Amino acid sequence: MKSKIFLFTGVIFLNSILSVSGQEVLRGQVTVEMAPVYPFYMDVYYPLDTAATHRRALSEAAMFYSAMIYGWSFEYEIGERARGIPELFELHPEGAVRFGDPKLRATDAEVKGSKFYLWTDYRMDDAQLRRIQSWRAGTVKNAQAVGYGPIGMPVDEDDWIEIKKKVLEDAGRAAVRALLQGTERNRPKAAKGFIALAAFPSYWIDAGQWAASARFRVEITEIIPFSAY
Repeated sequence: MKSKIFLFTGVIFLNSILSVSGQEVLRGQVTVEMAPVYPFYMDVYYPLDTAATHRRALSEAAMFYSAMIYGWSFEYEIGERARGIPELFELHPEGAVRFGDPKLRATDAEVKGSKFYLWTDYRMDDAQLRRIQSWRAGTVKNAQAVGYGPIGMPVDEDDWIEIKKKVLEDAGRAAVRALLQGTERNRPKAAKGFIALAAFPSYWIDAGQWAASARFRVEITEIIPFSAY
């Protein structure tokens, strides 16, 4: 049986848009492990100091809000081993919430043991609100999946965020694949479309690698059958 060390990063109540003082707000919680999460991290830069902990939490929150509001366009070569076709999943960000964005605010923080919990709000402007509302209309479908990636050896903050992002992107690939399996009678060669995060994901360590469970909103705009080739 695989052992799991759970390091949850929100899934709290991002099922709806909140209204705070008449302004539409997204809300989510980020959890940062302040002590080493795996033995070979011991000599890197742990334990995290207060400034590094807050910076990491807000950087992750910015990444998640980017994925929720703007999402990505994707191109997915589904692959087939029997035909020697590799699986390729490419994501292209449609926009970004940057670290330091004044609309991203920390609202509540707490330390329990070696974990730092930070609640954040993101107060959307009108254009961002229209974007996130568009993810809940038309041909957009819901999908959930788990993604995986190597733990890696982060050297600085950007490396850490990149590791977490790659695991989230793999969860997106798995979600699109599961959606296609549920809707297409015949296995297609490729698909294109758009995908956005529906809620903050959760992360944990599973058998020596990162895992992330996430819910997505997916709009498939083109399906390319094998018969086209």
